[in-house]
Amino acid sequence: MYVDTHSHIYSEEFSSDRSEVIVNALKSGVSKIILPNIDSSTIKPLLDLTVSNPGLFIPLIGLHPTSVKEDFHKELEIIEYWLNKRKFSGIGEIGIDLYWDKTFINEQIEAFQIQIGWAKRAGIPVVIHVRDSFPEVIEVIEQEKEESLRGVFHSFTGTADQAAHVIELGFKIGVGGIVTFKNSGLDEVVQQIDLQHILLETDSPWLAPVPHRGRRNESAYITAIATKVALLHNISTEEVGRVTTQNAKQLFGF
Repeated sequence: MYVDTHSHIYSEEFSSDRSEVIVNALKSGVSKIILPNIDSSTIKPLLDLTVSNPGLFIPLIGLHPTSVKEDFHKELEIIEYWLNKRKFSGIGEIGIDLYWDKTFINEQIEAFQIQIGWAKRAGIPVVIHVRDSFPEVIEVIEQEKEESLRGVFHSFTGTADQAAHVIELGFKIGVGGIVTFKNSGLDEVVQQIDLQHILLETDSPWLAPVPHRGRRNESAYITAIATKVALLHNISTEEVGRVTTQNAKQLFGF
């Protein structure tokens, strides 16, 4: 059995065949799918999906860094309203993204800090988006660090040294389809990471693993990621599924 710890299956990309995609996931051995939020516009579809399949989907709440603009305080007010209204298993997807636009870097940092504060008060983990921003994210984490702060660095693409730093800070490493890409170099990094620190994720509908690369990603494809991790660690896919599922249970508390 597998846990897809990061999927946006509530998004419009699945509007025509979402039920089929869910069936595919179940047939592939996916027992839980964790849903990180993007912004205020995605809360309703995320929660609607969770309510319709409460045994399968685990909702998170947060403001994605690429959605942090001039009005980010208004967005955070809406996020916080829902955080206080119902139970969520984590704060995410949050973090810093300097790949697309650096205009709102200060706002991204502030939004990141605020949402980390929510996670610490609620005693729930954070799901961190890092893109061209590893030093900035680490600086915030080290400033905010306390025993209750835990989470995962989603879609990790860093070096072995960076992975070691993340683990030292008490965080998990989210491994997705990029590990199957021929020239990513991530395979050599993942090979050096103990399985107890790894979570499997698809980030669907994006970053489909080989042999599905270039297509819309979905949770069923997590088997390709598990197969690659098993090969790198010279263990069975069943063992990868068992350990990474246990890691997810411990982090997200289901």
